[in-house]
Amino acid sequence: MSTTKETMTDAAYEVMSRRKKEIEFSRLWQEVVKMMKIPPEKVNRKKAVFYSDLMLDTRFAALSGNKWDLRNRRSFNEVHDSDLDLDDLDDEEIEELEETEEPEPVKADEDY
Repeated sequence: MSTTKETMTDAAYEVMSRRKKEIEFSRLWQEVVKMMKIPPEKVNRKKAVFYSDLMLDTRFAALSGNKWDLRNRRSFNEVHDSDLDLDDLDDEEIEELEETEEPEPVKADEDY
């Protein structure tokens, strides 16, 4: 007898597998909440975890407009196109990007 527990991303995969096209994140989250019977008091806290898990799970593709689909239904270019196309920016926007401060590197434990 198997006691494996379905994850939120497994539930999302099941929801998307039944659909023929992409789905908005909010709708997908509602379906996962319903399917997994997530209690209302845990919905907000688990939502951020779910979003992070989706980003890391290679079965899913993040699309423009906060929509998601199964990666195997998408072309390479649809999945790997950058959201930021410098050709679409004017000179002022490019200057702002270039002036953006680089984050400080994380120090190793021995540096503290």
